[in-house]
Amino acid sequence: MSTASLRDKIPPHNLEAEQATLGAMLLDWDAVGLVIGHLRPDRFYSLQHQTIYKAILSLYNKGQRGDILTLTDELRITGQLDAAGGVAYVASLPDHVPTSSNVEYYAQVVKDQSVRRDLIKVSSQVITDSHDDTKSSRSTLEEAQNKLFSLAEMDQTQRFMTMEELVPETFDLIEKHFHNKDAYTGIPSGFTALDSMTSGFQSSEMIIIGARPSMGKTALALSMIQHIAITKKIPTGFFSLEMASQQIGQRLFSQESRISGSKIRSGMLKMDDFQRLQEAASRCYDAPLYVADTPNMKMLDLRAMARKMRQQYEVEIIFIDYLGLITSENANSAVPRHEQVSEISRSLKSLARELKIPIVALAQVTRDSEGKEPTLANLRDSGSIEQDADVVMFIHRERKVTDDDGTGAIDAKIILAKQRNGPIGNVDLLFLPQYAKFENKAEG
Repeated sequence: MSTASLRDKIPPHNLEAEQATLGAMLLDWDAVGLVIGHLRPDRFYSLQHQTIYKAILSLYNKGQRGDILTLTDELRITGQLDAAGGVAYVASLPDHVPTSSNVEYYAQVVKDQSVRRDLIKVSSQVITDSHDDTKSSRSTLEEAQNKLFSLAEMDQTQRFMTMEELVPETFDLIEKHFHNKDAYTGIPSGFTALDSMTSGFQSSEMIIIGARPSMGKTALALSMIQHIAITKKIPTGFFSLEMASQQIGQRLFSQESRISGSKIRSGMLKMDDFQRLQEAASRCYDAPLYVADTPNMKMLDLRAMARKMRQQYEVEIIFIDYLGLITSENANSAVPRHEQVSEISRSLKSLARELKIPIVALAQVTRDSEGKEPTLANLRDSGSIEQDADVVMFIHRERKVTDDDGTGAIDAKIILAKQRNGPIGNVDLLFLPQYAKFENKAEG
């Protein structure tokens, strides 16, 4: 068998780096504090080295200073001295390292080899699952992505920050906001009063927009998208589980051109209208907006596509229309609907944190809120939506019947019912039914 074939059979490891790491800690006990942030016992390939490192951690947690004598005593007391290679092997470890100053480098080499072994293990599991006909390909793909993302998170060095580090970083951020002409630290929705209360949609937050049917949830989301993607050119993702992409395009054209939606749908346009529509279409064409209009989308498919949007197009915010149409993996089982929605809600929140972007999800409210101002208790299907969301806002307006070509604006209100890191209150807006668009309401 060739050397290359043998190398393929043996998992990646570096015994010299493992010995150097352990030896450095025995030379300088203070080095243990530097290594803990990088390594767990199972990061070591050698079972001997795992046993020795566990004993070192045990002494460290007891507040005892370790050396060859105290370490061998600890191993003898726990009955692990033979498993560690005996007194002679433990005593030889400091001979494998000239100085303890490079202990973090040695530990990083050990960690790198461990990550490579984990990758091989995940890859092998993916191959096995791919041959299992009882598992769907989508489920296998989602599990593979989760495992890879988990490895990426595990690879992040765990450390704490001293106030000497934290204070300058925090003050630099405040100073940046002070000198920044933009008043908002997050992504602005385009509604001045709302953005003043939230400072824009913040990274890693889940935002819920709730309302009864036909109150304008999609219109509000598209009004925000128009400002974010078309005006501000911020890459935006939009999952439309209710409307086809062409309908979304028509609505955006109507909002951007300020031509009645009924005219666009019927084609009854004047030459001037058509010119304005072409100009609006040109602005929409250049917008970094990415639309997925798959109905009954499963949560694992949504997560996979959201990751792709983030990685491939660097989207900075995602809208979902709407939460109640996302299909749980347990949709065909006996799991109650409220538990399925709870699972979806938690998954969206974790996705926002994973991608480090705000996720805005539309949601229905219960029938008993009809004609009244909705409250957090009116969110449908699950109380976990209220719990998981960082921001919850509701649309409230009269169900005023107007002609689609009418120019009358309808008073509307955004009720900011929950904001984990800011104030709550009401924001007055105008709803323009002919364009299916919300706008700022001028003072007075």
